Amino acid sequence: MSEGADGLGDVKDTEEADRHSGAAGPPAFRAAVDALRACRLRPQVEVEPTPAPQRLAPYAYALEAVVVDGDQELADGRLVLLHDPAGHDAWRGTFRLVTLVRAELEPEMAADPLLPEVCWSWLTGALQARGLGYGEPSGTVTRAGSHYFGGLADRPSASQIEIRASWTPREGLGGVPDAAAHLASWCDLLAQVGGLPPAGPGDASVVTLPQRRGPQSR
Repeated sequence: MSEGADGLGDVKDTEEADRHSGAAGPPAFRAAVDALRACRLRPQVEVEPTPAPQRLAPYAYALEAVVVDGDQELADGRLVLLHDPAGHDAWRGTFRLVTLVRAELEPEMAADPLLPEVCWSWLTGALQARGLGYGEPSGTVTRAGSHYFGGLADRPSASQIEIRASWTPREGLGGVPDAAAHLASWCDLLAQVGGLPPAGPGDASVVTLPQRRGPQSR
């Protein structure tokens, strides 16, 4: 009998999709996903669900976001909530948040030798500014430059910053982390990388980028 001919293949696919869409899973995972869906964010950050990776953890839920100013996209990113009810030695917990954040920079700004350290401080500062407990942070900050030649020589040089990071949110009652607050902090990071001013009182130790052009028009 071919795979799926009796309908079992479709059922398996549906169950797998549910495990990574927040539609199924342990109560702690469903509660965290519900908090993400209910979180209210600043209007310049547009967030929507996106397919989650299926091999990083038994349960996962993903969001993608764009920071918008008029018709310009200033930054974009992806946030993935992972959950392993059995726990994970490297995480030191049952939940993990994984993110990718990108933005275009002015070339002279990208040349700043302290830029990677400053960008990492934006992530930790965004979490600390909201009083969030977290552990085992890790990640990379990458800057890249593009120069155009030949038929593309009329394009200006472009520089981009990329932050890849993960951290373990501290769990509260019922083993559920404050997922909404972590999402709000992540959006604070996106907005800061995009050059927007803080939405409210922030951490004075965190350096803010000046306003700059976005990576593309909408």
